[in-house]
Amino acid sequence: MHPLGLVLLGTIAIAGMFWISSQPPKQRRSAVIKLATVMVTLFLIYMAITGRLHWLGALIAAVLPFMRRILPLVLRFLPFLGQIYKQKKSSQQSDGNRSEVSTALIRMTLDHDSGVMYGTVLAGPFEGRELGDLGEQEFIQLLSYCRQQDAESARLLEAYLDKRFGDSWRKDDPAGQHQDYSQQPPVTGSMNREEAYQILGLDSGADEDAIIEAHRRLMQRLHPDRGGSDYLAAKINQAKDLLLNR
Repeated sequence: MHPLGLVLLGTIAIAGMFWISSQPPKQRRSAVIKLATVMVTLFLIYMAITGRLHWLGALIAAVLPFMRRILPLVLRFLPFLGQIYKQKKSSQQSDGNRSEVSTALIRMTLDHDSGVMYGTVLAGPFEGRELGDLGEQEFIQLLSYCRQQDAESARLLEAYLDKRFGDSWRKDDPAGQHQDYSQQPPVTGSMNREEAYQILGLDSGADEDAIIEAHRRLMQRLHPDRGGSDYLAAKINQAKDLLLNR
């Protein structure tokens, strides 16, 4: 393959990996499929332009008999590989790499490594739905419902929308034309120690140094001066103060 073609495909692949990592976890599988489709399509176009497509057909024909023997073995080990993946995912979730904030209507999770937020609707018209699967009008409906039923949930959903869409979503927010929520003091509500550990992404009983480090790391990502959320910054500060008995 021509070096320029390799550089081009490599650049697209690297950009695609960054794009995949920026997607909510529930959407990453479809993002991987899209990226793979684009890469394969570009490769086939390159092979066709350079007149080498017939070599690809010959290679596939040569490999096909071996694939017929290998495929049953792969399928046999898929459950085992899936179990390993689940164990790895569970281990990652317990390593302090995620913070969780829950309200009456919404549970939100922040991935510390990627900075991506994702969540689940716990009650209301979209109960059980993942936020990453909601459309624009569904977000507006959910936000209106949260504002009517639970101020904490409304704040948390606004923080998610700000993180995912910036300020653009406010143009479609009917209440946004009349109210400036950013000027109102953040709602924090009551919090117990277990919730505080979850917000900081720590195991119960973490020592003072771990609490301070987790607070510092999260504030670097979510402080309002860095494009973060007033609400989430207030929750992080509240969690630290509670655990350090301040």
